[in-house]
Amino acid sequence: MNEAKFGPAGNSASFAAEGHKKSEDAPAWIAAKGLTAFEYQCGRGVHCGEETARKIGAAAKANGIQMSIHAPYFINLSSEEAERMEKNVGYVLETARLAVPLGATRMVVHCGGQGKLTRERAMRNTHENVKNILRALDEAHLTGCTVCLETMGKKSVLGSAEEVCELVAANECLLPCIDFGHLNCRTGGGMSTREDIKRLFDLMENTIGVERARLLHAHFSHIEYNDKGEVRHLTFADTQYGPDFLPVAQETVARGYTPTFICESAGTQAEDAVTMMALYRKERTQ
Repeated sequence: MNEAKFGPAGNSASFAAEGHKKSEDAPAWIAAKGLTAFEYQCGRGVHCGEETARKIGAAAKANGIQMSIHAPYFINLSSEEAERMEKNVGYVLETARLAVPLGATRMVVHCGGQGKLTRERAMRNTHENVKNILRALDEAHLTGCTVCLETMGKKSVLGSAEEVCELVAANECLLPCIDFGHLNCRTGGGMSTREDIKRLFDLMENTIGVERARLLHAHFSHIEYNDKGEVRHLTFADTQYGPDFLPVAQETVARGYTPTFICESAGTQAEDAVTMMALYRKERTQ
């Protein structure tokens, strides 16, 4: 029976602490913990060489690890400046090229800030920029890595659940990357209960359809927030801020969803992913 996949975003502090220095060691290390996914981080730019990427990809395949990749943070899809729009396409193409030797099948992309634009205009620009990116990927024959648009943690940035679902609904080849921690931040704790998760999943099903909703890409971590939204990522040991993964696990199991859950805890992402996977599997046996 298909089940959700779990893994870390990048390497936990314990990976290096245990003496590992090479990125190609990560898939076996992750698999030894029982995890099944790994998200390679290019947030500060695409700096991995093709040879290293091939080694990571081969190790992932050998250890049954599903690869995804995070595109650079400085992509701003709401921009209408010609130079910025061109750079956005370049960053995505660069990431997609690296995804090939990595064997990554999903690429996470941030939406971008609103700036001085109205929300409506920023969304119109984002729709247009997403079309440009998908067209460029198609022309470059780099369509093997699904673009996943991410929900964001700051209120000033595009990326509410409603906005991401609207963007994803516009093209059937897109998927959402639902970051539960980000949504919890921008809603002031509004991802805390099973009812909150039900409303979110209902929104997805009603906008992008059940099939895409059940295959969603997801990020999860505890994140500190203030009245403007996200402040910083925490670990599961930090219990002042949520959200709690249990209601997410419960609703995921109840609906038969099989997402990929990537943990973005601050330094304990592999360990906390194991905790998430255990909660999910316990719910499946109830």
